[in-house]
Amino acid sequence: MNLRSEREPLTPALSPEGRGGKTPLPLPLAGEGRGGKSPLPLPLAGEGRGKGTRLPLASEGGGEGTAEATVWGLLELVMDPEIPVLSVIDLGIVRHVRTTETGAIEVGVSPTYSGCPATEVIRGSIARALRAAGFADARTVDVLSPPWTSDWITPAGREKLRHFGIAPPAAAVSNPRHLFGQPRVACPRCGSEETARVSEFGSTPCKAHYQCRSCAEPFDYFKCI
Repeated sequence: MNLRSEREPLTPALSPEGRGGKTPLPLPLAGEGRGGKSPLPLPLAGEGRGKGTRLPLASEGGGEGTAEATVWGLLELVMDPEIPVLSVIDLGIVRHVRTTETGAIEVGVSPTYSGCPATEVIRGSIARALRAAGFADARTVDVLSPPWTSDWITPAGREKLRHFGIAPPAAAVSNPRHLFGQPRVACPRCGSEETARVSEFGSTPCKAHYQCRSCAEPFDYFKCI
């Protein structure tokens, strides 16, 4: 008796049904994670994992995933040559990031004040960072109106100044009271407001030199400009 002829052939089924009449789980498509969930996207240039550099939101200059957004993220890595803990984004001197009609990236930059010696260095640093990231045709342009003000230093930038030992601007430039008398400057070391100005100019023209009467530590104060 030929038993093989009475049995089903031992070949894998080509129908959608698996063994036991159950439909097997579909294989994930390209770019799709298991369980139907999308995988985490790879970081774009200039974006760190976890804490650190992030790509800006669309309201900060470009939609997520666009070339403009990537450039905003790269600019967070371009540091001020005089205060190396601050990026050009922290300073608030980057006014716009645009894609021109030719497809090139244009970055608008404002000087902190007329004659600032760091302005040309900052332009060169931005250009080098963008070229290194593949934006070979990127260019920087000056934006002089409205002029930069120390009010545009970001909250994160002010905190970085304090941790670096520099007192951030103590008052808003838009407040006319800063024109009369000296501001109450808190010591970045101990937080005391018992401080005194030693010199109108500190390590750079945009800073004044102070000393704390509580802890006796000298420190620079970033002027309200």
